Amino acid sequence: MSTFQAPKGTYDLLPPNSATYLAVREAIAAPLRNSGYGYVETPGFENVELFARGVGESTDIVTKEMYAFETKGGDRLALRPEGTASVLRAALEANLHKAGNLPVKLWYSGSYYRYERPQKGRYRHFSQVGAEAIGAEDPALDAELIILANDAYRSLGLRNFRILLNSLGDQECRPVYRAALQDFLRGLDLDEDTLRRAEINPLRVLDDKRDAVQKQLVGAPLLRDYLCDACKAYHEEVRELLNAEGVVYEDDPKLVRGLDYYTRTTFEFVHDGLGSQSAVGGGGRYDGLSEMIGGPALPSVGWALGVDRTVLALEAEGVALDIPSATSVFAVPLGEEARRVLFRVVTELRRGGVATDFSYGGKGLKGAMKNANRSGARLTIVAGERDLADGVVQLKDMESGDQVAVPVAEVVEAVRARLV
Repeated sequence: MSTFQAPKGTYDLLPPNSATYLAVREAIAAPLRNSGYGYVETPGFENVELFARGVGESTDIVTKEMYAFETKGGDRLALRPEGTASVLRAALEANLHKAGNLPVKLWYSGSYYRYERPQKGRYRHFSQVGAEAIGAEDPALDAELIILANDAYRSLGLRNFRILLNSLGDQECRPVYRAALQDFLRGLDLDEDTLRRAEINPLRVLDDKRDAVQKQLVGAPLLRDYLCDACKAYHEEVRELLNAEGVVYEDDPKLVRGLDYYTRTTFEFVHDGLGSQSAVGGGGRYDGLSEMIGGPALPSVGWALGVDRTVLALEAEGVALDIPSATSVFAVPLGEEARRVLFRVVTELRRGGVATDFSYGGKGLKGAMKNANRSGARLTIVAGERDLADGVVQLKDMESGDQVAVPVAEVVEAVRARLV
């Protein structure tokens, strides 16, 4: 065992479990690639101000959870706690919005970091797949992204998740609601930090998960009662598009999410099998974020889905993904000449796209066949001195146990024929 361990609140992904994570990422990414979203990758750290401005200085993410540090050169940087601000920054820096083909549709996958109390389903290092549609104000985009996430989860076999939907209004109607909510909150028995948060951004208080706070929020004014006509119409069109496609959702007038940049449409995917940490992903529209970080007006919408949470949701439902073995063929050489012959065969099979492994370290037949079984290979190729003297190798079907002698020159084609 190593002297060192993974830092508290983090984890290592190792086979065979890592295959499930890769399959989840692929399932989420597949509908995005099929819908015009191109892949983007951003640095693991950014300027602190990017998140302070975009995510919000009053959020727990910025005030309590962000890993911030100063470099030797005096720069203030932070490990990315979320993906949207970084992706929008990258799109603006590359002037993608000036290409004349809006919206800019991007998807990403990576690790994110937040300093918080580790618990099941909530880590200090976590993995997400996200999508952003930048530069267009259209209810169809909001609906499209919700549908793509819904389709991704259903393709994985998940069924017991719920979609919560709300509208947070815009710069016209939200200030009126903000004032009404502040008046309500000032009359509650809240601690100093929460009261201070209520003055900076009262919607953050609605997102407070503490029971003592939630009990006092009964009877709080609801944003839906303050929406302007434009926001009402926008939200109703999103709902109509989802209804037309048979996407089941729940209207949740208290849903605000944990980031300051959301406007109008906001949504969350939750799974009740995960206990208190029920959110598996979510997102919404963020029409003002570009201006917050120094860019032009670019109405946008996006989401991020947690890979870790999604894996836990699959486990909660008892869904086992059909993950093909990493190895289709396993070669077992018995002797030096067999090593040279089978190594050439293995290389040819690999170059032809066949997942093939090799028995290394000069193991005997028994030990090599144990490795072949562990690898999940469908076929093994075994060769010893007597086989090679006859110009053949032994091709064995690991499921049926059938074994046939195949000429060395024909083994690659014989393997391909059996794997079809």
